[in-house]
Amino acid sequence: MPNQTSVTEFLLLGVTDIQELQPFLFVVFLAIYFANVAGNGAILMVVISDPRLHLPMYFFLGNLSCLDICYSTVTLPKMLENFLSTHKTISFLGCISQLHFFHFFGSTEAMLLAVMAFDRFVAICKPLRYTAIMNPQLCTQMAVTVWIIGFFHALLHSIMTSRLNFCGSNRIHHFFCDVKPLLKLACGSTELNQWLLNIVTGTIPMSSFFLTLLSYFYIITYLFFKTHSCSILHKALSTCASHFMVVILLYAPVLFIYIRPASGSSMDQDRIITFMYTVITPVLNPLIYTLRNKKVKEALNRVIRKRI
Repeated sequence: MPNQTSVTEFLLLGVTDIQELQPFLFVVFLAIYFANVAGNGAILMVVISDPRLHLPMYFFLGNLSCLDICYSTVTLPKMLENFLSTHKTISFLGCISQLHFFHFFGSTEAMLLAVMAFDRFVAICKPLRYTAIMNPQLCTQMAVTVWIIGFFHALLHSIMTSRLNFCGSNRIHHFFCDVKPLLKLACGSTELNQWLLNIVTGTIPMSSFFLTLLSYFYIITYLFFKTHSCSILHKALSTCASHFMVVILLYAPVLFIYIRPASGSSMDQDRIITFMYTVITPVLNPLIYTLRNKKVKEALNRVIRKRI
């Protein structure tokens, strides 16, 4: 059945309706966006250019940095535009496109973190077979697979949401187009869309989170029973610490947002939590990895010295 919506554009209400704060927030979010692009761009550049980082761990780290740049680019430029504009509108097609790419990059990142945890499991628990198992062909296949699954998962939401009938208010109580705020505006039944949101979207972060925890459970168990040196144990766990911090920063708010029933959610609360994993986490990721990873820091220093 074709979409019969009478709404041709939506109004994004944004972070706040206090006009005096808009210029200040523009400067703050612009700085955050530049920090995100610069930090993740630097990691992506050194991972590609430095032959010493052409390893599975850094291949996946490069994918993560690329996703973080794309993830923030979906929402922040439009938010920045709205801070300076009196017409905070987005077209129907633009809204659906934003929804699609937000879920595309978000779900892909969730699955990529599970792949990165598997890589650490193989590196620590099967070190002699690591090179054979995590060969370039398998790494590429795993990366391509999570990107493809993420794309079609997002396509499912964008198609189903675009077919809803929007005949009333066009005011979205959010700073970007997401499924939950749009379902609140739809006329008619949204049960199928809500089911897809709770089951399908909930399954991706839940299963990825479970696989990540399972990998770390095996790592800790292996180290506890096989390693009798505290220094080796500490070194092995420290290589996983940065990844685990990123996992917590992403999964905690995502699971809180999408696992809760829509009837029990607050839009203001959702905006704050969504802000954490769409704006703050992508900025923190390069800091976490560069501050805790000696090889990345050395590669960045070499690039800086060459530039100077």
